[in-house]
Amino acid sequence: MAEVLTPQKGERGWVVEMTPEMAQEAGVAEGSFVILYMRAGQVAAEIIPASDEIKRGVEASVAKFKDAFAEMKRLGD
Repeated sequence: MAEVLTPQKGERGWVVEMTPEMAQEAGVAEGSFVILYMRAGQVAAEIIPASDEIKRGVEASVAKFKDAFAEMKRLGD
């Protein structure tokens, strides 16, 4: 069964983590994202390739805000 992608609404559009198949087809690293925009009744997309720099930044943010994330998880949606 195919994976279900759950887009997250961001400031610039809807952010979707690319599946390994999508990343391979686009020629980018696994863990890359695509941002979907709605413009004049059409969908436009931008690929944000994964990089070691981005991964390090995310890992640093997760570590920095670990307690806050744990509290949000505890409180729920």
